[in-house]
Amino acid sequence: MNIVLWILAGLLALAFLGSGLMKIIQSKEKLAASGQGWTEDFSAGAIKGIAVAEILAAFGLILPAVTGIATVLTPLAALGLVVVMAGAAIVHGRRKETQGVVVTLLLLVLAAVVAWGRFGPYAF
Repeated sequence: MNIVLWILAGLLALAFLGSGLMKIIQSKEKLAASGQGWTEDFSAGAIKGIAVAEILAAFGLILPAVTGIATVLTPLAALGLVVVMAGAAIVHGRRKETQGVVVTLLLLVLAAVVAWGRFGPYAF
């Protein structure tokens, strides 16, 4: 199970690092034009804040576990992603974006599994 948790954490880290960097680099308008219509409901500052949370969580999923320093940050990062994805699911649901809800809930479940495993029976 430890290997599964590492794989999940790695995949989540890659996904959220990429997502966060995209939100940091691109303007709100460019994000909306590329199919991320939810950005229309948020200010540019809020979008950058979400991006920073995603990037920090991506690093938090991997670096503490790899270095052995403050390893409690790994499940906390996963728990933070659960909260972010719960908010994202609500936003997509309100906008009637079914595909967005499904993808978001999948990421939420994966992050919850990592949080459960690293807080519980497979802690470092």
